[in-house]
Amino acid sequence: MVEPLTPEELKASFVNTSRSQLKALPVPTDLATQPWDQLDYLGWRDPRADRRAFLVAPHRGDLVGLALRAPQDSGRRKGTSICAICWAVRTSSEIDLFVAPRAGAAGRGGNTVGTYVCADLACSANVRGLRKLELPQGESLPAPQRIERLQQRLEAFVDRAVAT
Repeated sequence: MVEPLTPEELKASFVNTSRSQLKALPVPTDLATQPWDQLDYLGWRDPRADRRAFLVAPHRGDLVGLALRAPQDSGRRKGTSICAICWAVRTSSEIDLFVAPRAGAAGRGGNTVGTYVCADLACSANVRGLRKLELPQGESLPAPQRIERLQQRLEAFVDRAVAT
């Protein structure tokens, strides 16, 4: 779970941004109304640049923030896709490939990691059954097990991004 965060705590968590990027980082305006007790991570899109997104998650006793980028949209995709974090089956247009520069020298050198994630970054709501997903879902485990698996997959992605 993510504990309630202030804008300063949020910005201090980012590990793959420059100082100038961090200064310009848009903080969600609705921090006070977030359902913190239902969030495994806080994710949001940049309202000024839709292809940019941000993810802040508890990670190995710390808080880690990652700047993400989705590739340029290449038109409407057909079919279905699976989110690599929550394993929700969604239409391909509801899943984006998010790429994160790796932390430290590796990221400054252009190295990135990527994964397919729900475009709205609402994986926590998906695994808790707090929203109706349009497509039949392949994973029918109870919510506590889905939450645990989401946390494991999220941890693995963040591990790859912060590995030095």
